[in-house]
Amino acid sequence: MTLNQLNSLSKQDAFANLETCCVSKTWVLKMLENRPFNSEEELIKKAASIWYNECSINDFKEAFTGHPKIGDINSLKEKFAHTANWANNEQAEVAQANTKTIEALAEANKQYENKFKYIFIVSASGKSAEEMLAIINERLHHNSEDEIYIAMNEQHKITVIRLAKLIEDLSEKANLTSHITTHALDTSIGIPANQMLITLKGLRNNQWKPMSLGVTNNDGRISDLLPPGQLLSPGVYTITFNTASYYKSKNQKGFYPEASIQFEVNNTNHYHIPLLINPFGYSTYKGS
Repeated sequence: MTLNQLNSLSKQDAFANLETCCVSKTWVLKMLENRPFNSEEELIKKAASIWYNECSINDFKEAFTGHPKIGDINSLKEKFAHTANWANNEQAEVAQANTKTIEALAEANKQYENKFKYIFIVSASGKSAEEMLAIINERLHHNSEDEIYIAMNEQHKITVIRLAKLIEDLSEKANLTSHITTHALDTSIGIPANQMLITLKGLRNNQWKPMSLGVTNNDGRISDLLPPGQLLSPGVYTITFNTASYYKSKNQKGFYPEASIQFEVNNTNHYHIPLLINPFGYSTYKGS
């Protein structure tokens, strides 16, 4: 479907198509109110603006119901059959995981749902089961107030991925780059620092609060800390690299259990925050 076709659909048909991307009725109805979209870029920006500025916690939780539990594709209800193939693709890496990891992920899912009263939401595309297990175990330490903002952030990442599947050439015509990206390099052995847990934090009520977290890929990168269209407000932010768990996984012991880097955002340009790490020191620089 092209953007022009989405603009031209009846309200009922447009609702049905947008609902395949996010089942929050508020989000879908607000998107319909903003038709026609003049460009793919406007569509992405409006999708984020509505989600972050016009939707409530109840809307977030409604959106979460449109997903199967991670690793449990067969639990997808018939009412969500229109997104079942997308969910399968988004969780493809889970199907290849070993039994021990799947069992641990299933148990963590139960703990998560018991604590927060909604299912674990993560943008799973390209993530291994091991990476998702590390993410959920970290998020289980959050309180309810903090976790809902992490979960809604992940939900919008999924929404954008599905919008890109719905609208032809969206990836080519709109900026789908995260406002913040990061890269960790282990200089002691000259390779990317993969499987390192990283948390982006911002100030809320004068306290540092988690905004997003992820695990570095095999290239040592996290390219999707924030969903496309979501821009940080001007201010100071922190990225914390969990170096202790990284070195533990490498059977090494480092001097610094974590490395936190503060940086200032003052415009809409892309910000890249790299870390150069070794067991006894670390450094950073302004990336591009």
